[in-house]
Amino acid sequence: MRLWHHLRVIRFYSLLALVDLALIVIALIDCLSTEDFAVRALPRGVWVLLILLFSPIGAIAWFVAGRPPRPVRLSNGTTWRPGSGFPENERPTRTGPLAPDDDPEFLRGLAASRSEDQHLMQRWEADLRRREDDLRRRESNPDRTDTPD
Repeated sequence: MRLWHHLRVIRFYSLLALVDLALIVIALIDCLSTEDFAVRALPRGVWVLLILLFSPIGAIAWFVAGRPPRPVRLSNGTTWRPGSGFPENERPTRTGPLAPDDDPEFLRGLAASRSEDQHLMQRWEADLRRREDDLRRRESNPDRTDTPD
């Protein structure tokens, strides 16, 4: 009778060891195949150490806190990923002032300012060319005394 009891205990512990090993292998494969940006809470290396060193708690912690969140199916039939914010059509609108890069009037003013700057630069370049030409003419004709404009 005692032998039978020991065999049952050995089978039970063997089953627990196999379940633990399977849990570790599955958690490691899942952790190592998850994209870097999708790993939550801790860096991937720390998760691997937790899974390997703190069995089975590390593997369970990975499935609870480290895996990327799964999409949630809403009652209206759409899917929502935790952390992805609002769907575009349900996004709250801002009533306050817009950021400069979102303000069409500001962007039009930038375009006008840029064209003014380009026009000013063209005038400066033309003036510089004219002055350089005058300087070259003076250097080629040193006898001539021209007065500057």
